[in-house]
Formats: sequence, structure tokens, C-alpha cells
Amino acid sequence: MSSAFTDIDGLRHGDRTLVLKPMLKTVLEPRDADAILAEAVGLAQAIDLKVVAAAVVNVSKPAPATLLGSGQVEHYESFIADNKITLAVIDHALVPVQQRNLEKNWKCKVIDRTGLILEIFGERARTKEGQLQVELAALSYQKSRLVRSWTHLERQRGGFGFLGGPGESQLEMDRRMINGRISKIKDELKNVRRTRGLQREARQRAEHPTIAMVGYTNAGKSSLFNRLTGADVLAKNMLFATLDPAMRGIKLPGGREAILSDTVGFISDLPTHLVEAFRATLEEVQRADLILHVRDSVHPETRSQRDAVLEVLADLDIEPDDERIIEVFNKIDLLPEEDRQNLREFISRSAWDSEHAPRYLQGIRQSALGGSVAVSALSGEGINDLLELLSERLAAHQQAYDIELQLSDGAALAWLYAHGKIVNRKDGKKAMLVQVLLDDINYERFQKRFQKNKR
Repeated sequence: MSSAFTDIDGLRHGDRTLVLKPMLKTVLEPRDADAILAEAVGLAQAIDLKVVAAAVVNVSKPAPATLLGSGQVEHYESFIADNKITLAVIDHALVPVQQRNLEKNWKCKVIDRTGLILEIFGERARTKEGQLQVELAALSYQKSRLVRSWTHLERQRGGFGFLGGPGESQLEMDRRMINGRISKIKDELKNVRRTRGLQREARQRAEHPTIAMVGYTNAGKSSLFNRLTGADVLAKNMLFATLDPAMRGIKLPGGREAILSDTVGFISDLPTHLVEAFRATLEEVQRADLILHVRDSVHPETRSQRDAVLEVLADLDIEPDDERIIEVFNKIDLLPEEDRQNLREFISRSAWDSEHAPRYLQGIRQSALGGSVAVSALSGEGINDLLELLSERLAAHQQAYDIELQLSDGAALAWLYAHGKIVNRKDGKKAMLVQVLLDDINYERFQKRFQKNKR
């Protein structure tokens, strides 16, 4: 058992919290224990919990009744009492009986990783759709834990009541009530999905390609989204700072327009309930023309974070070698200049051996069909390179067409700039010859709209 605590000072007001990360010897954990613990602490801090201490706990054989061994339970019982701990976060999945027994022994509230993440999502969701999706996930989670009482969903401070302490008024939710609410939410989300489908059809009629952003939480997606679109989406150095999806139009080099979509951040061991609940939102990723995988280039766990994102994408039937995926290495302003230059040179190659690369280069796909680019959303470095890459990738399935236009055909020329890439233009006295890259669908649309009367 590890009894060496990490003291954490100067945090915001909130429940006095102990964070424990059980490391099971029966489970092969590829990630660094300290990094895992730091992420768990970050999750707790994300909802203003005052983390008094955090520790990694080695568990040789999981106890069915408490997960932790009896000696460990007794040790932390004394620590919790001496330090007036009101909440213990176990960064691991707990079955209901383990949660109940730990609460009895420690005389404080106990939640597991899934409960904590759901609590964060419950507080952060702002749109009606986001709130419905998170509530569906929370109810599915609660449904399997009816052996204990839960606080009512009409809560005072957001979240889903998983943090409520002993003595608070509680309402027993029976299976019939939960099933009824789940059924109602699913019906409402069907309407949301229908509305999204209509919006998607409208964007398709507007003939603009879509680019979806994905990435590990706190990789800088929102900052990059703001940089590319000029929007003002909340961007903070905090896990799950934003949950609700955002969509904005962007203009690429050459004048072509596209729709950029931001999505919820991913995390390792993301609760299955959440992946399923957010499936309607994540449909935008499945149907996107390009997918930007935003990575934190300076994070010590960048490769594990990448694997976690690819795992969620796989659940959406998007394979790691999907040619739509572009890896965007963000936060390069935090890299030393030498490392920054090495990164630029490294990702410019068509193939490489990532196994022997420096940490900040590890995990780059062996066959980067979609391409890779290094950027800083904060300083703007590399943004032009990213926009050029997006333009090139969208043009990958286009072919060149020679189109003759009258000099007065300004609307037709503007349409070509917005939906294709002009590679050559020759102006005459009355007409111009334009060579433009277009996909087949847009070429047919152009003919129907502007050349239907021409022979």
C-alpha cells in the first residue's frame, strides 16, 4: 500500500476531498501512475473540489467487498477522520456494494471515476441537447446501482447529486421511475437527431464540406476552434472546460468555405454510458469530410491520450488509418525551439519510426494518410500550414475542370472560389478561362446552376 500522499494547496473552496488511484497488479496499465493520479486530481478540481491529498494505492488482489484490502481501508479510515475528509474519489470503477461498504467504513461520501465524470458533465452542459444526453448517461448509470439511495436530480448546484453528503434529503428512485424518464429522454433525443439531420441536409444543400475536431480533453480544441473561426467558445486550462458542440464557418486558402465542428473532449476510460449518450452529437464526426485530431504536443501522456481518442473513434466505426484523420500537434509554443524544429521536420516525412522518437513525437501514425501539422492555437504559429493542409486534403478527391466564364459572371466565379480551388485563370477581353479543382458533385451543381442554358 502506498501511503505517500501528494499534498495539494491553494485550491478553490469545496468539499474536502481525498483522491485515490487503485493500481491493480492483475491489470496491465501502460500509463505512468503519477500521470494517471494527476489526471484524477484534475477531474476533481474541475468541479471546485478541495483536494486535500491524493495517492496511488497498489492493490495486489481486489477485495469483492471494498476493492481495497482491509488494511488499506483501515489506514484511510483514520486519515479521513483526522483530516475531516467529506468526499473520497476512487479513480476506478466501483460496484454498488463496494461503494456502500467504503462509505460505511469511512463515514464520508464515496464516488468512483464514472460518477465523477458524470458530475462534471452534469455541471458543464449548457444546451438542452447536452443536458438531455448527460442526464440519459446519469440515469443509465444509476439504474444499475439501485441498492442505494440517490439524491434527487433537482439539484441546487448542478451536477447529478453524486457528491451529496450523508444527511441530505434523498429520494429513492425505483427502476420504474428511471425507465420512464430514460424512455422520455430517448424520445426527445430522437427529435434532436431529426433536427440535426435536417440541419446537416441544409449544410449539404449549401454545398460546404464539414470538418470535425476531436481530441483528448484539455488538448486545446476550443482554443484552436476560436483561432480558426474567430468565435468566442470558452477555452480554459481545465478538463472538460466545454461540453456543448459548436459549429462555425471558416474560409480556406483560395476562398473555399467549410463548416468546422467542435466536439466534447475524450478521456481514457470514458464511461460507456457517455459514449452512447453523446452518439447523436458524435454523428457529426462520423459524417465529416475531414477529422482534426488535436493533440497536446507537450503532455507527458500524449501517446496514451492519442490511443484513448482512437479507441472512442473506433466505437464510432472510425478506424485509426481512416484517411480523413489529420493529426494536429497543438501547444508547440511550449516546446523548446530545437524540439519544435524537430517536430516540424519529423511530421514532414511520409513515413517514420515513431517507436524510437522523442516523447513529443511518439504516437504519430506510421501511415499518415490524412497528414500532420504542428500549431499553436495561442500564438497562431502553424495555423496557415493547417489551413493549407485542409484545403489540400479537401481537394484530394477533386479533378481539374477548364471552365469558360464571361468577365461579368462574378457570381459564378465566386461560387467556384467557395466550392473548389482555382489553380489557373486567364482573362481575355470579354471572357476568362478558369482551371478549377472540383469534386464530381460540385461540378454537376455548378453546371445546373450556372451553365444549364449553355450548349
